Amino acid sequence: MLQFITHSTPRMNEIQGVEAALAGGCGWIQLRMKNVSDEEFIVAGREIGEMCRNAGATFILDDRVHLVNFLDADGVHVGKNDMPVAEVRNLLGEDKIIGATANSIEDAMKAIEAGADYLGVGPFRFTTTKEKLSPILGAEGLTNLMRAVRSVSELPVVAIGGIGIADIEEIIKSGVSGIAVSGSILNAPSPEYETEKILKELKKWTI
Repeated sequence: MLQFITHSTPRMNEIQGVEAALAGGCGWIQLRMKNVSDEEFIVAGREIGEMCRNAGATFILDDRVHLVNFLDADGVHVGKNDMPVAEVRNLLGEDKIIGATANSIEDAMKAIEAGADYLGVGPFRFTTTKEKLSPILGAEGLTNLMRAVRSVSELPVVAIGGIGIADIEEIIKSGVSGIAVSGSILNAPSPEYETEKILKELKKWTI
């Protein structure tokens, strides 16, 4: 499983980034635009949502629960300081995907108990695409967290945070289901080709 999380760079905006990731075969897009108005988010969300539907890709919003139905998104990803998972479920019902961020075993257990559909765990290492970064997990922390999660649940778990193609073998061996990336695709000479390479490497270790 490969999730692409949008981010704007001097070279590419969110829409261009999604276009490249989808062209490279990515099947899961999370629209993340932290510091913009709902109006700006909706403009990007309408176009990206249509692109995802045309490509058969899953379309998730970061945080903005109130826009999930408006943009006909498949679901939402909430961080530790966003709306609680149980409250999101009450608002969106059972048909929408709800992902939750976990930076520790305690976070993961709470999210599982609250009914999250998948976990985003990290950060694996330092990343510049997120402000107020939580403590770095690294390979050992990720493995310990996954051991605890797998003792109680088979919920899909996606590692996030500064991940590059060279990290994939080590990360998948920790027991996670996949990875979420942003900068490693956007900053590559060819984002489309980098997406293809990442998917090929993931397939190598998840078969």
